[in-house]
Amino acid sequence: MSQDEVPTKRRLAHSFESAAEASGVGRSSLYKYAKAGQLKVRKAGRRSIILDDDLREMLANLPRWEVKC
Repeated sequence: MSQDEVPTKRRLAHSFESAAEASGVGRSSLYKYAKAGQLKVRKAGRRSIILDDDLREMLANLPRWEVKC
């Protein structure tokens, strides 16, 4: 890595709260997507874990907004 490159810190996994903060999607909406099977959630003991890649995949698969004139 050169001196000009700034290392980026990317989380591997999120709680629902940090996933909501990272994505801009509300926590209750994330629970809704998880319940519908659109967001993969894993369990680590009692904790619910959302992998960063799964969060990005869910966001990429959201419908596009089309402006109708």
